[in-house]
Amino acid sequence: MTPGTVYLVGAGPGDPDLLTVRALRLIGGADVVVHDRLVSPEIMALIPPGTRRISVGKAAGAHSVPQDQINALLVRLARDGLTVVRLKGGDPLIFGRGSEEAAQLEAAGVPYSYVPGITAAQGAAAATGVPLTHRGLATGVRYVTGHRAEGQPLALDWAALADPETTLVVYMGAGAIPEIAAQLMSAGMPVDLPVLAVAHATTPRQASRRSTLARIGADMAANPLEAPVLFIIGHVAALADAITHLTPEIMRPPVPQFRLVASV
Repeated sequence: MTPGTVYLVGAGPGDPDLLTVRALRLIGGADVVVHDRLVSPEIMALIPPGTRRISVGKAAGAHSVPQDQINALLVRLARDGLTVVRLKGGDPLIFGRGSEEAAQLEAAGVPYSYVPGITAAQGAAAATGVPLTHRGLATGVRYVTGHRAEGQPLALDWAALADPETTLVVYMGAGAIPEIAAQLMSAGMPVDLPVLAVAHATTPRQASRRSTLARIGADMAANPLEAPVLFIIGHVAALADAITHLTPEIMRPPVPQFRLVASV
């Protein structure tokens, strides 16, 4: 690890066993961890007691720290000679604004490094037994975000997304799923197309709902999930297991204590 460097680290979907080895080493050796709200408590527990923690957690519609202030904070900490881990849920380059932070670090002359993580879509797929692609059902997969500026419609190409042979995964879509479903059906998607909603995938708090494109809005209103919610839309969603393959083992042994290493 190099003092004065910012490591943009993906924390994965939540289960600490799904962290990369490099992410675990960096968390163990950082001077300061700047973390988002979506980093699971189980992963936060891996931060050594003496490490400084700074929460810049952002809930939908209620950003606790503006992005420009986060950028400035990372630059300042690095210029103070600290080894900084910027810890983000999932992968920092998939709806994680990692590239925006990297651009500011680059402009300020601060060295940085990306550390990929398992993105929420992959974690949810494994945890529910849903393949994102499957011969005869889905030849591709697309990731989109359901997040939108307040009062603004979703700026998505609905005609391009309305392909029943391509699995559509919607991140941060709980508030927009009625509009998303309506737009997809208007663009020609089957009304009975399966939809799976998943929250807190790979953690002890995992919960899911099965539905269809025509019903998902009403079903989520009647029986909501705690945000953030990820939606898997497509024929593959019908393959969700009644008992998941990767249901977290609440009684599993703790992650072995890591050893700090000089080179990362």
